[in-house]
Amino acid sequence: MHKAGFVNIIGNPNVGKSTLMNALVGEKLSIVTSKAQTTRNRIMGIVNGEDFQIVYSDTPGILQPAYSLQEYMRKSAGGALADADIILFVVDVTERPTMDPDFLKKLSITKIPVLLLLNKIDLSDEESVRNSVSLWSAMLPRAEVIAVSATERFNLDEVFSRILDLLPESPPYYQKDSLTDKSERFFTAEIIREKILMNYHKEVPYSVEIEIESFEVTGTLIRIRAVIYVARESQKGIIIGHHGAKLKKTGTEARIDIEKFLEKKVYLELLVRVKKDWRNDPAQLQKFGYR
Repeated sequence: MHKAGFVNIIGNPNVGKSTLMNALVGEKLSIVTSKAQTTRNRIMGIVNGEDFQIVYSDTPGILQPAYSLQEYMRKSAGGALADADIILFVVDVTERPTMDPDFLKKLSITKIPVLLLLNKIDLSDEESVRNSVSLWSAMLPRAEVIAVSATERFNLDEVFSRILDLLPESPPYYQKDSLTDKSERFFTAEIIREKILMNYHKEVPYSVEIEIESFEVTGTLIRIRAVIYVARESQKGIIIGHHGAKLKKTGTEARIDIEKFLEKKVYLELLVRVKKDWRNDPAQLQKFGYR
């Protein structure tokens, strides 16, 4: 008997969904920062065993959209309720049920098994954890609540065991040696965007999109030309920095992580261009893969 299914990870921004995804898959596929709205796309991570295949999906955080890109992100997160075999609903231990009431209602009546993962318990105390378990159990009585710490890997073995129990019988959906559905170009762009999220502040990181203009493999060297698009002319100067120092720092940090991920030497060239208000431009969003 072989089991296989789609396990979708959903929740508010910055509750630890990407950290959880990486821990469950055993690889860094989703970028992780302390800033909300880090994840923009659904990213699949595939875990294979002799008699099972788990297809995890990290989704954008649930939010009220302020521009077209966020509308795409919201639809992407909402769609995760429809095509899952199992839902991992991640909440911060300090979080209260104040998110979109329509979303919570859908979650409360879904027939899809829901594992409610109360995350970041390493940052809390026992009484607060018990109170949170009681609160969420009352809010979503059909969900199974498990207290976890994604960063410390606490109780993730129990989560994995419950997922295996709940997986439906099915042949694998992907080749058994697959790790993800995304390309090397995608992860290269995500690593660059992660460094921008870490090195810049305020609105600038959220106004950035990365396009891999060229990706050439020659022997043991990969030559990558990447374009950093910003929404306003003033942001271009901020990205570049005084005498190019900020861009150089971002490029160096990104290159090191790209080399680790691709396991090859990398020559990385970064360019900065302006696409005015691209986050509200349907044509640009489609070009960047947001549909």
